[in-house]
Amino acid sequence: MGHVIVLGNEKGGSGKSTSAMHLIAGLMKAGFKVGCIDLDSRQRSLSRYLENRRQLCDRTGLRLSFPRHEVIDPSTLDSREEAQREEEAAFEQALFELRATCDFVVVDCPGSDVFLSRVGHRSADTLITPMNDSFVDFDLLGKVDPDTNEAKGPSIYSEMVWEARKRKAMVEGKSIDWVVMRNRLSHLDAKNKRRVHQVVTNLAGRIGFRLAPGFGERVIFREMFPMGLTLLDIIDDTAGVTLSMSHLAARQEVRDLLTSLRLPGLDAGNDSDNDPQDPQTAQAV
Repeated sequence: MGHVIVLGNEKGGSGKSTSAMHLIAGLMKAGFKVGCIDLDSRQRSLSRYLENRRQLCDRTGLRLSFPRHEVIDPSTLDSREEAQREEEAAFEQALFELRATCDFVVVDCPGSDVFLSRVGHRSADTLITPMNDSFVDFDLLGKVDPDTNEAKGPSIYSEMVWEARKRKAMVEGKSIDWVVMRNRLSHLDAKNKRRVHQVVTNLAGRIGFRLAPGFGERVIFREMFPMGLTLLDIIDDTAGVTLSMSHLAARQEVRDLLTSLRLPGLDAGNDSDNDPQDPQTAQAV
Protein backbone atom coordinates (compact mmCIF):
# COMPACT_ATOMS: atom_id res chain seq x y z
CA MET A 1 0.00 0.00 0.00
CA GLY A 2 1.21 3.47 -0.88
CA HIS A 3 2.90 5.77 1.64
CA VAL A 4 0.60 8.64 2.69
CA ILE A 5 2.04 12.17 2.90
CA VAL A 6 -0.30 14.73 4.46
CA LEU A 7 0.28 18.48 4.31
CA GLY A 8 -1.53 20.11 7.21
CA ASN A 9 -1.64 23.50 8.84
CA GLU A 10 -4.60 25.37 10.33
CA LYS A 11 -3.36 28.71 8.99
CA GLY A 12 -3.71 29.72 5.37
CA GLY A 13 -0.89 31.12 3.27
CA SER A 14 1.79 28.79 4.59
CA GLY A 15 2.53 27.21 1.21
CA LYS A 16 0.77 23.85 1.64
CA SER A 17 -0.47 23.50 -1.92
CA THR A 18 2.78 24.76 -3.47
CA SER A 19 4.74 22.32 -1.31
CA ALA A 20 2.32 19.52 -2.17
CA MET A 21 2.65 20.10 -5.92
CA HIS A 22 6.44 20.19 -5.76
CA LEU A 23 6.49 16.96 -3.74
CA ILE A 24 4.20 15.34 -6.30
CA ALA A 25 6.42 16.47 -9.17
CA GLY A 26 9.58 15.35 -7.38
CA LEU A 27 8.20 11.90 -6.66
CA MET A 28 6.93 11.45 -10.22
CA LYS A 29 10.30 12.59 -11.53
CA ALA A 30 11.97 9.93 -9.38
CA GLY A 31 9.85 7.30 -11.16
CA PHE A 32 7.10 6.71 -8.60
CA LYS A 33 3.38 6.42 -9.23
CA VAL A 34 1.71 9.24 -7.31
CA GLY A 35 -1.85 9.99 -6.32
CA CYS A 36 -3.21 13.04 -4.56
CA ILE A 37 -6.35 14.05 -2.68
CA ASP A 38 -7.56 17.64 -2.31
CA LEU A 39 -9.53 18.01 0.94
CA ASP A 40 -9.81 21.79 0.62
CA SER A 41 -12.95 21.79 -1.49
CA ARG A 42 -13.46 25.53 -1.01
CA GLN A 43 -10.06 26.87 -2.12
CA ARG A 44 -9.05 23.86 -4.28
CA SER A 45 -5.57 25.31 -4.72
CA LEU A 46 -4.00 21.95 -5.54
CA SER A 47 -6.79 21.13 -8.00
CA ARG A 48 -6.37 24.54 -9.65
CA TYR A 49 -2.62 23.93 -9.90
CA LEU A 50 -3.29 20.71 -11.81
CA GLU A 51 -5.93 22.37 -14.00
CA ASN A 52 -3.40 25.06 -14.96
CA ARG A 53 -0.89 22.33 -15.72
CA ARG A 54 -3.34 20.55 -18.02
CA GLN A 55 -4.20 23.76 -19.83
CA LEU A 56 -0.51 24.47 -20.41
CA CYS A 57 -0.04 21.03 -21.96
CA ASP A 58 -3.11 21.49 -24.16
CA ARG A 59 -1.91 24.93 -25.25
CA THR A 60 1.76 24.14 -25.91
CA GLY A 61 1.87 20.42 -26.62
CA LEU A 62 4.10 19.74 -23.61
CA ARG A 63 3.89 16.22 -22.22
CA LEU A 64 4.17 16.55 -18.46
CA SER A 65 3.45 13.93 -15.82
CA PHE A 66 0.21 13.99 -13.86
CA PRO A 67 -0.81 12.26 -10.63
CA ARG A 68 -4.07 10.46 -10.10
CA HIS A 69 -6.25 13.12 -8.52
CA GLU A 70 -9.32 13.08 -6.27
CA VAL A 71 -11.32 15.84 -4.56
CA ILE A 72 -13.46 15.12 -1.49
CA ASP A 73 -16.41 17.49 -1.22
CA PRO A 74 -18.15 18.21 2.09
CA SER A 75 -21.39 16.35 2.70
CA THR A 76 -24.71 18.11 2.14
CA LEU A 77 -26.58 16.00 4.73
CA ASP A 78 -28.35 17.93 7.50
CA SER A 79 -27.28 15.63 10.32
CA ARG A 80 -23.77 16.46 11.49
CA GLU A 81 -23.05 12.86 12.48
CA GLU A 82 -24.32 11.47 9.18
CA ALA A 83 -22.45 14.12 7.22
CA GLN A 84 -19.19 13.26 8.97
CA ARG A 85 -19.71 9.55 8.33
CA GLU A 86 -20.33 10.25 4.64
CA GLU A 87 -17.23 12.46 4.36
CA GLU A 88 -15.01 9.96 6.15
CA ALA A 89 -16.30 7.09 4.01
CA ALA A 90 -15.66 9.06 0.79
CA PHE A 91 -12.12 9.91 1.89
CA GLU A 92 -11.29 6.40 3.01
CA GLN A 93 -12.57 4.92 -0.26
CA ALA A 94 -10.52 7.35 -2.36
CA LEU A 95 -7.45 6.78 -0.20
CA PHE A 96 -7.81 2.99 -0.37
CA GLU A 97 -8.03 3.03 -4.18
CA LEU A 98 -5.06 5.36 -4.56
CA ARG A 99 -2.89 3.47 -2.07
CA ALA A 100 -3.61 0.25 -3.94
CA THR A 101 -2.25 1.63 -7.22
CA CYS A 102 0.26 4.32 -6.21
CA ASP A 103 3.59 4.35 -4.40
CA PHE A 104 2.77 7.64 -2.68
CA VAL A 105 -0.46 9.51 -1.95
CA VAL A 106 -0.22 13.23 -1.17
CA VAL A 107 -3.13 14.73 0.80
CA ASP A 108 -3.62 18.52 0.86
CA CYS A 109 -5.68 19.58 3.89
CA PRO A 110 -7.71 22.78 4.38
CA GLY A 111 -6.15 25.68 6.25
CA SER A 112 -8.75 25.43 9.02
CA ASP A 113 -9.92 23.03 11.70
CA VAL A 114 -12.66 21.07 9.95
CA PHE A 115 -13.63 17.42 10.22
CA LEU A 116 -12.06 16.35 6.91
CA SER A 117 -8.75 17.89 7.97
CA ARG A 118 -8.73 15.77 11.13
CA VAL A 119 -9.55 12.66 9.11
CA GLY A 120 -6.72 13.48 6.72
CA HIS A 121 -4.21 13.93 9.55
CA ARG A 122 -5.09 10.52 11.00
CA SER A 123 -4.22 8.86 7.69
CA ALA A 124 -0.66 10.23 7.54
CA ASP A 125 2.47 8.14 7.45
CA THR A 126 4.40 11.40 7.02
CA LEU A 127 2.82 14.66 8.18
CA ILE A 128 4.34 17.87 6.81
CA THR A 129 3.43 21.17 8.44
CA PRO A 130 4.65 24.16 6.40
CA MET A 131 5.12 27.22 8.58
CA ASN A 132 6.00 30.79 7.63
CA ASP A 133 9.09 31.86 9.50
CA SER A 134 7.50 34.16 12.10
CA PHE A 135 6.24 34.03 15.66
CA VAL A 136 2.72 34.64 14.34
CA ASP A 137 2.81 31.30 12.55
CA PHE A 138 4.83 29.62 15.29
CA ASP A 139 1.80 30.09 17.54
CA LEU A 140 0.29 27.25 15.52
CA LEU A 141 2.77 24.86 17.17
CA GLY A 142 3.25 26.15 20.67
CA LYS A 143 2.88 28.90 23.24
CA VAL A 144 5.88 31.16 23.75
CA ASP A 145 6.93 33.17 26.79
CA PRO A 146 7.25 36.75 25.42
CA ASP A 147 10.04 37.60 27.87
CA THR A 148 12.27 34.55 27.55
CA ASN A 149 11.19 33.16 24.13
CA GLU A 150 10.93 29.78 25.82
CA ALA A 151 8.33 27.34 24.53
CA LYS A 152 5.72 26.98 27.28
CA GLY A 153 3.69 24.15 25.76
CA PRO A 154 1.87 22.80 22.71
CA SER A 155 -0.89 24.64 20.87
CA ILE A 156 -4.34 23.34 19.98
CA TYR A 157 -3.04 22.19 16.58
CA SER A 158 -0.16 20.29 18.18
CA GLU A 159 -2.64 18.61 20.51
CA MET A 160 -4.76 17.62 17.50
CA VAL A 161 -1.70 16.07 15.87
CA TRP A 162 -0.94 14.23 19.11
CA GLU A 163 -4.45 12.74 19.08
CA ALA A 164 -4.00 11.70 15.44
CA ARG A 165 -0.70 10.00 16.31
CA LYS A 166 -2.26 8.12 19.21
CA ARG A 167 -5.12 6.93 17.01
CA LYS A 168 -2.69 5.84 14.28
CA ALA A 169 -0.71 3.82 16.83
CA MET A 170 -3.82 2.15 18.26
CA VAL A 171 -5.52 1.35 14.96
CA GLU A 172 -2.54 0.52 12.73
CA GLY A 173 0.30 0.00 15.18
CA LYS A 174 2.32 2.61 13.28
CA SER A 175 3.66 6.05 14.02
CA ILE A 176 3.33 9.35 12.15
CA ASP A 177 6.59 11.03 11.18
CA TRP A 178 5.82 14.70 11.83
CA VAL A 179 7.98 17.16 9.89
CA VAL A 180 7.80 20.94 10.25
CA MET A 181 9.21 22.92 7.32
CA ARG A 182 9.99 26.61 7.73
CA ASN A 183 8.85 28.43 4.60
CA ARG A 184 9.55 31.92 3.29
CA LEU A 185 12.90 32.05 5.03
CA SER A 186 14.67 35.37 4.74
CA HIS A 187 18.02 35.28 2.99
CA LEU A 188 19.36 37.68 5.62
CA ASP A 189 20.64 36.52 9.01
CA ALA A 190 18.03 38.54 10.93
CA LYS A 191 17.67 38.47 14.71
CA ASN A 192 14.03 37.34 14.44
CA LYS A 193 15.07 34.46 12.19
CA ARG A 194 17.54 33.21 14.81
CA ARG A 195 14.98 33.57 17.61
CA VAL A 196 12.36 31.57 15.70
CA HIS A 197 14.93 28.86 14.99
CA GLN A 198 15.84 28.61 18.66
CA VAL A 199 12.24 28.36 19.85
CA VAL A 200 11.18 25.87 17.15
CA THR A 201 14.20 23.69 17.87
CA ASN A 202 13.41 23.67 21.59
CA LEU A 203 9.79 22.74 20.97
CA ALA A 204 10.67 20.00 18.47
CA GLY A 205 12.06 17.81 21.24
CA ARG A 206 9.12 18.49 23.52
CA ILE A 207 6.27 17.55 21.21
CA GLY A 208 8.01 15.22 18.80
CA PHE A 209 8.49 16.73 15.37
CA ARG A 210 11.61 17.21 13.32
CA LEU A 211 12.63 20.16 11.19
CA ALA A 212 13.13 20.16 7.45
CA PRO A 213 14.43 22.92 5.17
CA GLY A 214 11.59 24.79 3.48
CA PHE A 215 11.41 27.28 0.63
CA GLY A 216 12.90 30.75 0.70
CA GLU A 217 10.99 33.94 0.00
CA ARG A 218 11.19 33.66 -3.79
CA VAL A 219 8.71 35.13 -6.25
CA ILE A 220 9.48 32.26 -8.61
CA PHE A 221 7.36 29.83 -6.56
CA ARG A 222 4.28 32.02 -7.04
CA GLU A 223 5.06 32.57 -10.73
CA MET A 224 4.90 28.84 -11.42
CA PHE A 225 1.27 28.45 -10.28
CA PRO A 226 -0.56 30.06 -13.26
CA MET A 227 1.28 27.69 -15.62
CA GLY A 228 0.88 24.65 -13.39
CA LEU A 229 4.62 24.12 -13.44
CA THR A 230 7.04 23.20 -10.70
CA LEU A 231 10.77 23.79 -10.52
CA LEU A 232 11.42 20.10 -11.21
CA ASP A 233 9.52 19.92 -14.49
CA ILE A 234 10.99 19.33 -17.93
CA ILE A 235 9.84 22.12 -20.20
CA ASP A 236 10.78 23.65 -23.53
CA ASP A 237 10.81 27.20 -24.87
CA THR A 238 7.06 27.14 -25.63
CA ALA A 239 6.32 27.24 -21.89
CA GLY A 240 7.63 30.78 -21.74
CA VAL A 241 10.02 30.26 -18.81
CA THR A 242 13.58 31.53 -18.96
CA LEU A 243 16.12 29.69 -16.86
CA SER A 244 17.72 31.88 -14.18
CA MET A 245 19.87 31.57 -11.07
CA SER A 246 16.71 32.02 -9.00
CA HIS A 247 15.23 28.92 -10.66
CA LEU A 248 18.35 26.91 -9.89
CA ALA A 249 18.51 28.01 -6.26
CA ALA A 250 14.81 27.33 -5.70
CA ARG A 251 15.05 23.93 -7.39
CA GLN A 252 17.85 22.99 -4.99
CA GLU A 253 15.59 23.93 -2.08
CA VAL A 254 12.98 21.47 -3.38
CA ARG A 255 15.58 18.72 -3.71
CA ASP A 256 16.87 19.40 -0.19
CA LEU A 257 13.32 19.04 1.15
CA LEU A 258 12.82 15.72 -0.64
CA THR A 259 16.07 14.42 0.81
CA SER A 260 15.24 15.51 4.36
CA LEU A 261 11.84 13.77 4.34
CA ARG A 262 13.50 10.31 4.29
CA LEU A 263 10.64 8.80 2.32
CA PRO A 264 10.74 5.04 1.71
CA GLY A 265 12.48 4.06 -1.52
CA LEU A 266 13.38 7.63 -2.47
CA ASP A 267 16.99 8.12 -3.48
CA ALA A 268 17.35 11.82 -4.23
CA GLY A 269 20.60 11.03 -5.99
CA ASN A 270 18.61 9.39 -8.77
CA ASP A 271 16.90 12.69 -9.58
CA SER A 272 17.84 13.78 -13.08
CA ASP A 273 16.55 15.98 -15.85
CA ASN A 274 15.20 12.96 -17.73
CA ASP A 275 11.83 12.25 -16.17
CA PRO A 276 11.06 8.51 -16.56
CA GLN A 277 7.36 9.36 -16.73
CA ASP A 278 7.82 12.14 -19.25
CA PRO A 279 9.05 10.95 -22.66
CA GLN A 280 9.75 14.47 -23.89
CA THR A 281 13.35 15.72 -23.74
CA ALA A 282 13.46 19.46 -23.19
CA GLN A 283 15.13 22.22 -21.22
CA ALA A 284 15.15 21.84 -17.44
CA VAL A 285 13.81 24.69 -15.37
